[in-house]
Amino acid sequence: MNIIFFTKGGATPRSVHFTHWAHFMIPVVLVVLTATGLMSLGYYVGINKAPEERVARWEDELKLQRLQIEEARALTQANIDALTQRLGQLQGHVTRLNALGSKLVKMADIDASEFDFQNPPAVGGPEEALSETELQAPDLVAAIDQLAAQIEDREQQLQVLDQVIMTRNLQNEVYPKGRPIVKGWTSSYYGVRSDPFTGKPSFHKGMDFAGKHGSDVIAVAGGVVTWSGKRWGYGNMVEINHGNGYVTRYGHNSEHLVEVGEAVKKGQVIAKMGTSGRSTGPHVHLEVLHNGKHVDPAKFIN
Repeated sequence: MNIIFFTKGGATPRSVHFTHWAHFMIPVVLVVLTATGLMSLGYYVGINKAPEERVARWEDELKLQRLQIEEARALTQANIDALTQRLGQLQGHVTRLNALGSKLVKMADIDASEFDFQNPPAVGGPEEALSETELQAPDLVAAIDQLAAQIEDREQQLQVLDQVIMTRNLQNEVYPKGRPIVKGWTSSYYGVRSDPFTGKPSFHKGMDFAGKHGSDVIAVAGGVVTWSGKRWGYGNMVEINHGNGYVTRYGHNSEHLVEVGEAVKKGQVIAKMGTSGRSTGPHVHLEVLHNGKHVDPAKFIN
């Protein structure tokens, strides 16, 4: 293969002769030069596009971080809502405890200054300040749980105390106490006396309370009516069983307001004063029996 070079000025042309191997080297050189050019062009284009790709990656990372922040914020808000709900429940417990404590103080007739359920308890003593990092969220949750346990324990104790007081009040309700009339006076006592009809000594098993005909006769304790009708010597009589072995009788009534089997409360009007039966005038004859034996009503009245 010959390549002829022509020069200016009319000089003699020169020629270059290539051997057989040169036929293959020239295309190889051309291919290498072409590849190098393409690589250079790609590198140049890559350099120019790198900032755009970096910006796109940064935007993707920012979006991911925003999502993570939103998830963390939602989780934190959920925890705060849970703590707020828990605190609301504890406040409800405190309100019920205050109401129950106030009721118990009133029912038990205790000095209100000894048990003040309306104000926080008095506290004091030296303390050391804690840094903000010393009290973490788990410590706060533990403190709330501990407070809840204390409140529940005290609530149970107060409920037991409430039951004790209610039982005591129930016992007071069924324990005979007071006079069977609202207005009137004592006309005869329990024990030996002169019989008003014969004048002879006799044993009076109850107490007589005189008053205006038709005035109220009241139960001296709560219980169940076991008799409401006429009975020899008593005239119209009401008998009430109070439990614990106590029974009371109210005789010489003009009218009955309760029936057998009816539950009555302490102080309830059960009859109207009269003079039925063996009586010399309007009055109510009160008897108190304990375990079937008559006892002096004066000890219950006084």
